Amino acid sequence: MIKVGFIKVVVLMLLVSSAYGQKVKYKDIFGLLKTKQYEAAEPFLKKYLKENEDNPNAYLYMGIIAHEKSAKEDILKLTEKTIAEMDTAIYFYTKAYQLITEKELKRNDEYYEIYNRRDLRTGEFGVKLSDVQFDLQKKLEGLRERIDRIKMVKHYFVLSDSLYRKSNVLFRSIQKAYPGEKEFYLRADENLTKSLTALALRYDSSVKAFENYKSSLATLGKVSYNQVMVPREIADFKKDGASAADFYKNEMEVWDYRRFADKSKAVIEKEILPMNKHLVEYDIEINKLRDKLSKDSVSVKSDLTTLIDKLLMEQLKKFDKEPLPMEVFSLKIADLEYRSTLIEHKKQADSTDVHQQLERASREQRYLSKLDSIADKLNTQNIDTKAEDYANFITSTYNNTIVLKSYIRTLKDYAEREKKALDKKLVKRNEALRWLVQVPDSIPLFKDVSRSKFKPLSIIDEKYTTGLYYKDSVNAEGYFYSITPTRIPDIKIKFAIDKSSFKQSGLPSAKSLTFSDAAGQIYFVLMYSEKANKDNKYAATLAKIYRSDGLAWSSNYQLAFIPKEIMFKQDTGELTIKADALQSIVDKNGKIMK
Repeated sequence: MIKVGFIKVVVLMLLVSSAYGQKVKYKDIFGLLKTKQYEAAEPFLKKYLKENEDNPNAYLYMGIIAHEKSAKEDILKLTEKTIAEMDTAIYFYTKAYQLITEKELKRNDEYYEIYNRRDLRTGEFGVKLSDVQFDLQKKLEGLRERIDRIKMVKHYFVLSDSLYRKSNVLFRSIQKAYPGEKEFYLRADENLTKSLTALALRYDSSVKAFENYKSSLATLGKVSYNQVMVPREIADFKKDGASAADFYKNEMEVWDYRRFADKSKAVIEKEILPMNKHLVEYDIEINKLRDKLSKDSVSVKSDLTTLIDKLLMEQLKKFDKEPLPMEVFSLKIADLEYRSTLIEHKKQADSTDVHQQLERASREQRYLSKLDSIADKLNTQNIDTKAEDYANFITSTYNNTIVLKSYIRTLKDYAEREKKALDKKLVKRNEALRWLVQVPDSIPLFKDVSRSKFKPLSIIDEKYTTGLYYKDSVNAEGYFYSITPTRIPDIKIKFAIDKSSFKQSGLPSAKSLTFSDAAGQIYFVLMYSEKANKDNKYAATLAKIYRSDGLAWSSNYQLAFIPKEIMFKQDTGELTIKADALQSIVDKNGKIMK
């Protein structure tokens, strides 16, 4: 059949081209129409109708051709063309309806074989005018109805697509306004909330329009489109959500702007806005403590302990690892802690205990170092940039960043001034630990001292010290001083020694051994020279001292060995001077027994 149709087309084209000026015969064209070779027949049929306006069958088939062409068009991308084809079909169907008569059907019944039906009453085949007219009426009604439906489909499609595009544009404007998700949340304000609400509404409207589009599309029967909207979550604020959607694809991926807007608004309304309010309230509470400290001159450390809000810190750190408000709070709290420490120390009783004095100064230094460190860190930061994330806090507490930066600079300068003064105090306190004060003398509690007349030989930490006191290079005395927290000794003993054996030139050879009982009531000091004299003896001086009575006695000896240790027997009062296998025993009166 196709081969025959092709031959007819070729023959028809040859006839037309060879018979220049002759009319195209309809029966030749009908051969193509009958075999539904509409594409081949259409140009000839159009030419024929230009020359013959009274052939209803030609109008009928022009309507059929336009009708079938409309069914093949893309109803979304070529909507106007589709409707134009349908309008064309309506025009030609109408013309055919107006021109087809009983006479036409009887005269050209072979052209209307498509309407050939068996008469149920007579059983004979034939073409009835009523059947033709009914069919044309149904076609016209169907086309007009389909045009309306296609228009509705296109309306909802365009509406859904345009609303989604507007949602996309709005989201991208929000995305562009903030460097990242942190700034998006921390800089949230009423305008952003309104934008998120609008974003959700536009997206919802797009989804609703798409649902209406799908419902309208179903009324068209079988079509080439069957889109499904596949929402994707915006997981990364800066990377997701910006790309466009292709509404012509059957699997249509779209960004779920409703979910993003709802999630963001929930965070802003339930976390960010209450947190911003809490920050201002927290600052007010800290300021109240500063007023209390200044007016009443009282420490507020205990108040600070109850004030510190760890929950607020945790909330902020969800969005910012180093939140500016918390750094400012830390600075203000560090300032209050340091000033409170000064007040506490000022109100405590003055102490002559140098350890306590040093401990107080060290405590002040710890708090001051904390204040100085925080102030220095804030002072070197770009406050103006960080303040953009906390505009509400800055405006509500400091009016602007100029005032805030001035406040930070003031505390930094204060910390530096205090640090200089405290450093001097600490040097003084540490130096005080190294000396006993016995007016008009100062006794060193460290060896290798050069300028002092006192030369320590033994220093028992926080108990006592003993050594040689040189009036000049050849005249020396032994000394024993207790070491007290005030560095004013309560035991102050000087005793005679063998001056000839302990000249200043022989100081490197001078050593000492000491003993004290558990109660700290009896002390023995043995000073000796490690350098043997001409008799191969070692000069030594032993002093016995009571806490209550002072010096009991001191005796000089010439020992046959270098002493290594001394041992005291409480029951006999004897003292043993030992060196490996050698020893000497001194009785309770200072006499060597053997």
